[in-house]
Amino acid sequence: MIVRWRKSSYTGGANDNQCVELGRLAPGAGIGVRDSKDPGGGHLTLSSVQFARLIDQIKQDSAR
Repeated sequence: MIVRWRKSSYTGGANDNQCVELGRLAPGAGIGVRDSKDPGGGHLTLSSVQFARLIDQIKQDSAR
């Protein structure tokens, strides 16, 4: 399966030097998170539940 990576909406934009990319992995395998500056450097694999918790935490931290 080919993973289609996209920049996270939580990054600073197209020219941001600290971009995170997300990709839906094979069915049931979760969501991949990688550094857009090093796409060949591997990725972190999160389950859907872990990913939702991560997004909730980011929202809470940015509200502070």
